[in-house]
Amino acid sequence: MNMEIYNQARQAALEITDAAGLKKGDILVVGCSSSEVAGGVIGHNSSLETAEAVFGGIYDVLKEKGIYLAAQCCEHLNRAICVEREAVPNAEVVCVVPQPKAGGSFATTAYRTFSDPVMLEEIRADAGLDIGGTLIGMHLKRVAVPVRLSLDHIGSAILLAARTRPKYIGGERAVYNS
Repeated sequence: MNMEIYNQARQAALEITDAAGLKKGDILVVGCSSSEVAGGVIGHNSSLETAEAVFGGIYDVLKEKGIYLAAQCCEHLNRAICVEREAVPNAEVVCVVPQPKAGGSFATTAYRTFSDPVMLEEIRADAGLDIGGTLIGMHLKRVAVPVRLSLDHIGSAILLAARTRPKYIGGERAVYNS
């Protein structure tokens, strides 16, 4: 396993969980292009070894904190989500199994690692990490707020992070509790 990539992923997970105020039972969605992390072009050089390093760094942090990881597949599976069944007990499951070149190496690693993985069409996560331009926004709760981490890359991939917050409803005289 590439320890530098593992450590970068771990650091990103520590920072986003802190910045987003994630607590036990919350969900962090991660989209990861192993191709981009390894210095290639998204969708062209999928690498299980690279994905395992990124996944390990993030998953180790989340598991310790009781936060669920939702792994986003690539466009070939319409950005489906792999997550532990207990995180989404009443969700509508879809029938697909990610593979390195159809779903992506990161989602494949999640599927192989989770104790009881299920696949979903969508999820509404509390925060997210986009590693390599994977476009995770569709899987975040409605009001996403950018988060600047101390890292802006994992390996060669651009790293973007977001947290979510409740919608503000009302006019200029409304009082907000966030």
